[in-house]
Amino acid sequence: MHCIRIAVMAVQFCLGPPKIESMQKPYYQKPQFKLYHANCLDVLAELPENSIDMVFADPPYLLSNGGFTCYAGQRMSVNKGEWDVSNGLKKDFEFHLSWIRSVKRVLKPQGTVWISGTYHSIYQCGFALQVEKFHILNDIAWFKPNAAPNLSCRCFAASHETILWAKKDKKTKHTFNYNLMKNGDWPEDSFKKPGLQMRSVWSIGTPKTIEKKFGKHPTQKPENLLKRIVLASTNKGDIVLDPFTGSSTTGIAAYLLGRKFIGIDTDSEFLDLSIKRFEELDKNLKNKQLKPYGK
Repeated sequence: MHCIRIAVMAVQFCLGPPKIESMQKPYYQKPQFKLYHANCLDVLAELPENSIDMVFADPPYLLSNGGFTCYAGQRMSVNKGEWDVSNGLKKDFEFHLSWIRSVKRVLKPQGTVWISGTYHSIYQCGFALQVEKFHILNDIAWFKPNAAPNLSCRCFAASHETILWAKKDKKTKHTFNYNLMKNGDWPEDSFKKPGLQMRSVWSIGTPKTIEKKFGKHPTQKPENLLKRIVLASTNKGDIVLDPFTGSSTTGIAAYLLGRKFIGIDTDSEFLDLSIKRFEELDKNLKNKQLKPYGK
């Protein structure tokens, strides 16, 4: 026995000390709702391959350049934070390529990704999708009927964002709840005609005041937009991930619709905002002030 113990110790000495797992710990965790305070690349690297059903990503537009915009009738800076400052064309593209590559690894073979952006970022994201051999299904024009005016009066007022929808593998059958999109009730969208196919131009207003009850994110998306995306491309019980979760509108929609959610962000302020939004939603669902709906 003494000889065996010595042999084991010798092997351990050669192998070095045992490795300590450095898995990311959730910043906040509840059943079907999980948030991480981290760089999305670090969390995505630790998730199992082929484990996520759908990803919605609203990556930094990288447009904070000292300019101005109009918000609620007032002149405001477009600078959102250091996370939104461009590092030059090459590094910006490498950033988009890296997170899109990481997303592809964790998506299930039939999984899809949605990416929202303006002209500052969306073309780089589209090219990165092609480099990674995603199959682009649609580019959605999200028209904002209540968009802010252009203060410079030197170009057209920006009143839409582009949302790319792509699937991981062209050969696999992805989730698309066609009948719900065609025949569902979509009162928020003046462009959608009852009983006709849903088209690729969506008229949906910017976030309502109630959606910013606990504070707002500078690129916050309306709940109606994310509810439609979740309903279109997932089913109950599916796992939805947002690598730039912000105030977690994606997570609010996913949880309300009976999906599981993983959100990642580098800013704890916005994660705290996400938690407040989730806990109010969870409380209202438990008190039956709200009802889960959708397929």
